[in-house]
Amino acid sequence: MNKISLIGAGNIGGTLAHLSLIKNLGDITLIDVVEGMPQGKALDLSQSSAVERFSGKIEGTNDFSKMINSDVIIITAGLPRQPGMSRDDLLETNGKIIKKIALDIKKFAPKAFVICITNPLDAMVYVLQKYSKLPKNMCVGMAGVLDSSRMKYFLSETLQVSIKDVETFVLGGHGDDMVPLVNYTTIGGIPLMDYIKSKKMPILKIQKIVDRTRMGGGEIVKLLKRGSAFYAPASSAIQMAEAFLLNQKKLLPCAAYLNGQYGLKNMYMGVPTIIGSKGIEKIIEVKISAKEKSMLKKSVKSVQGLVSAVDKLL
Repeated sequence: MNKISLIGAGNIGGTLAHLSLIKNLGDITLIDVVEGMPQGKALDLSQSSAVERFSGKIEGTNDFSKMINSDVIIITAGLPRQPGMSRDDLLETNGKIIKKIALDIKKFAPKAFVICITNPLDAMVYVLQKYSKLPKNMCVGMAGVLDSSRMKYFLSETLQVSIKDVETFVLGGHGDDMVPLVNYTTIGGIPLMDYIKSKKMPILKIQKIVDRTRMGGGEIVKLLKRGSAFYAPASSAIQMAEAFLLNQKKLLPCAAYLNGQYGLKNMYMGVPTIIGSKGIEKIIEVKISAKEKSMLKKSVKSVQGLVSAVDKLL
């Protein structure tokens, strides 16, 4: 049985545990610094096994050494965004948390495939790899699957089509400068712009969807008033973990380490990847327009600024 360790037992951590058990992905170790929280959620989830008919076991603990020999680790630990905050406002506090977790992973689970969800995402996955010394293909950030999922939903609602027929993905950092790729968006295989023309819809609607995708997380933070999104982020991370555990060779956008791809080096950035049993097995480079290149350049600058800042703080 696979072993999955979830570091952070808050809303995302609890949802990750639930999804992992229902999908029978493995046994779960739920870890948090708050006494009682992981133990309570583990007990609650265990008692649902008779109803859901899953066979996986779950343990809640405050002991980080219990992550030992994990196949997959998903990190959600850290402060969530509050209304009025950007992801970048969390840099110093969450940077210190991720550094400590990274050192624990280096000690107890150096062979795990590790997915980081903590914000600001691109800077945090950089810190995670730097201090854990994990192979770069085994240390990734969850952002692209989530951002793409949000855009797919907004498109399906606006165009009144099945979400199953919408394909798209997002490049760049997980922030307000992300780059949704309209040119690679299709509706049932039909390029989005052709579909829009056939329906005689104003192109302005598409720009509104792009803008809403960029602010998708902030919209939820504002509505919740306390905390941030957790269902869609958890589903997105589970899709990545499943691709690794089941060797699906799945094309998924995520924050991956770049070493020359897209003209970028020594940084993590959201790009399309193939995820299989070896982690990030390939980074897919796609042609982008001059306008998209300009937007990507701006996103890169934002990420590089965060990385530079977090290096000074830690």
